Amino acid sequence: MTTYETLGLVWQELDGFELDGFVVDEAHYVKNPAAQRSQRVGALVARTQHVVLLTGTPLENRSSEFEALVGYLRPDLLEGGEPSAADFRRAVAPVYLRRNIEDVLVELPELVEVDEWLELSPADETAYRDAVAEGNFMAMRRAAFAAGGSSAKLQRLVELVVEAEDNGRRLLVFSHFRDVLDQVAQALPGPVYGPITGSVPAAERQRIVDDFSGAEGGAALVAQIQAGGVGLNIQAASVVVLCEPQVKPTTEWQAVARARRMGQLETVQVHRLLAEDSVDERMVEILSGKSEIFHQFARVSETAQAAPEAYDVSETDLARRVVAAERQRLFPDGVQVPAEPQCPPAS
Repeated sequence: MTTYETLGLVWQELDGFELDGFVVDEAHYVKNPAAQRSQRVGALVARTQHVVLLTGTPLENRSSEFEALVGYLRPDLLEGGEPSAADFRRAVAPVYLRRNIEDVLVELPELVEVDEWLELSPADETAYRDAVAEGNFMAMRRAAFAAGGSSAKLQRLVELVVEAEDNGRRLLVFSHFRDVLDQVAQALPGPVYGPITGSVPAAERQRIVDDFSGAEGGAALVAQIQAGGVGLNIQAASVVVLCEPQVKPTTEWQAVARARRMGQLETVQVHRLLAEDSVDERMVEILSGKSEIFHQFARVSETAQAAPEAYDVSETDLARRVVAAERQRLFPDGVQVPAEPQCPPAS
């Protein structure tokens, strides 16, 4: 039993070592054949008699990721070019079994999802137009928080906290951006726990969750969605707020699953904060296809039911398309902008 990282440290000692059984958890981390950890896992698979890959997301962006995982187990199943979706489904059936959470946990609470479409405030609008003019995709995504307390999304988030307090509920607030989380943590009226970010050690994350679990209604735990969206059980919260749409729909699903799990006693409410006439609309339009890929291609296995065609929108291509569409909408007569959209890492 080891981690992907430690496997690299002990790799030389495993030379010639053969296994009877090999279980690869979170197998989506080895979907890239060019990565060293994928190659190490592949080498162990090749000399192991019984292999099981476990993952909730065999496909996040494109069908080739799914094909890579199948290739570890039975590369012969996908020989002969690009099959149709129906043929792909039948081909992988011997090695693919999926059970969705609703199939095995019938006691899961009800899920209520609300898309909160909000009008940008004048200050938000100014920040957004500036970001579009600069071709800055990341700034466009968080412009609805740029004006602080006068921002439309932050005002709605405060209202949701007040509603949660009145109903004795606690909230999880997720964003991709650390500066957004900092604004949220300062603005919320009730007790705030976190933020949980990638720099917070695992033990400290659990301490924050434990403290939050003992809090009263109206308390909020704020977390960077990449750090807080996996590996934590936070069923003390029954309201989940997503501050902006994510590039991968699976990222949102995993974040919601932190609260909607066995042990949750209340209906889970999910609020997606979305700005009208903005990058949020463009992302929802484009990314709806990604959700369809997963639902149609991977959510069910042939062992259970069905699934058809897939396509991909890369993050870089998505940024380029969204920025181009927003430039055309806001500046139809043209504006001096960078040739490529700026996509700096989240601060």
